Amino acid sequence: MKNLILNPGSTSTKIAVFDADAMLLSKSIIHTQEYLGKFASIMEQKEYRSQAVVDTCSEQGIVLAEIAGVIGIGGFLRPGVGGVYEVNEAVLKDLVAGTYGEHAANLGGVLAGEIAARLGIKAYIADPISTDEMQEAARLSGLPDIVRTGKCHTLNQKAVAARAARDLGIPRESCNLVVAHLGGGISIAAHRGMLIVDTSDPRGEGPFCMDRTGALHALELAKLCYSGKYTKEEMLKQINGGGGVVAYCKTRDFRDVLRMHEEKDPTATAVYEALAYQIAKEIGSQTAVLRGKVDAIVFTGGMAYNESFINDISEYVSCFAKIIVYPGESELEALAAYICQVQSGEIKPIVYVN
Repeated sequence: MKNLILNPGSTSTKIAVFDADAMLLSKSIIHTQEYLGKFASIMEQKEYRSQAVVDTCSEQGIVLAEIAGVIGIGGFLRPGVGGVYEVNEAVLKDLVAGTYGEHAANLGGVLAGEIAARLGIKAYIADPISTDEMQEAARLSGLPDIVRTGKCHTLNQKAVAARAARDLGIPRESCNLVVAHLGGGISIAAHRGMLIVDTSDPRGEGPFCMDRTGALHALELAKLCYSGKYTKEEMLKQINGGGGVVAYCKTRDFRDVLRMHEEKDPTATAVYEALAYQIAKEIGSQTAVLRGKVDAIVFTGGMAYNESFINDISEYVSCFAKIIVYPGESELEALAAYICQVQSGEIKPIVYVN
């Protein structure tokens, strides 16, 4: 029962082939910005990326005719619960049109659908970025025009939450966790059982990230927006793409920050300490969401590989709950597990309608 797993990102397409839970292939196809710049939109990359997947499978000795199913990361769909969705016309329509937002992850379902159609098999996506399971009390922002939503790194968040519940020996349905995904984007979420009941949206909430500002003082931001210093487009770029670490240290690579911090660079040290502080503060906030009843605080993502950084955050929050660290991401494995559960009849895919 071989399945093809697809996880397209902004400059790469990660693919894997699993035979049940055994990984036969894992490959990251790198796409240069110079080449991607030839395409006017993300969706225009579809044929190029699809052919790259097919060519890579051939080069690695994978016979596509032996593939039983295809699953991709979920992009932006109408907000709803997490889980597995069968790729149908409604899914494809909203992903291709970018109805709820444009993102490289939208290609996950589109590529899966196209390759599956060639092979005469079914395609799925799981835990779309637009997954929104937030409790109602979390939705009010303080301004009726702005409604808080539950966008976060859903797939990896839920994958490590399930892993933590297993390792703790607690049924997933009754396990309370705070999960901190620490990567290029940072999302910190409260998991009550199977649901993510609150989270920091990395596009404008919570701690600053490698190139995002996180939460800002609303009054000061409004003044800056109307100061004439920036256009609307420039301001949006500052908040999501030009803020955070890169605004201070001129790098989007956390490893550079660590190196400069070790070299006693004062700016890098200030940024390092502030980042640890803000992450810890948001973990405290999500702990309060769960009324302090937290079985574990889980760290994941690329930053979690640095033991010293995790220890510095843990000094703030280890009093709340047990600390668990799962460095990196488990997205390919999570997708593989999802499609196996569908194929075995353990779960039924959600039917998406426009």
